[in-house]
Amino acid sequence: MKEFKDIKTKDKVSFYQLLQKQVSSLLEGEDHVIAGLSNISALLYHALENVNWLGFYLVHNDELLLGPFQGKVACVHIPFGKGVCGTCYNKKETIVVEDVHQFPGHIACDSASLSEIVVPIFYQDKVIGVLDVDSPVLNRFDGQDKEGLEAIVKVLESKLDFSNFKY
Repeated sequence: MKEFKDIKTKDKVSFYQLLQKQVSSLLEGEDHVIAGLSNISALLYHALENVNWLGFYLVHNDELLLGPFQGKVACVHIPFGKGVCGTCYNKKETIVVEDVHQFPGHIACDSASLSEIVVPIFYQDKVIGVLDVDSPVLNRFDGQDKEGLEAIVKVLESKLDFSNFKY
């Protein structure tokens, strides 16, 4: 099992570059979607500060279905276009929400969550899932978080074998 040192730093660009390398290393030789996403959810959850939920939703039967995650129990089914995750799926772009209570149609799985970022995962130009990160802090996520998490998702897209995954 690979062991990673704490990489917390005040420089977010360096932090995300190191985290991206860790994600790549962790996925080296492992292309199974569920196994890979499980380890990545644990890595990110423990590396990111002020996060109370982090996980993946994957497309299944015309909705987003809960995948590997870290945190309290979560909503299992999210319809396309509903909440931040479903909106991210429809728009095919990252969504940063400063205050989830101001987001129309927000789905509250954990009342402690105050801000959120959701990044789409692509396979063959289609959104096949999302990375969802919640925080108990208002306005927790910024442009550097967006760029850093999008870069990490690119690593997932390149390393995991989504061709054999049942959608």
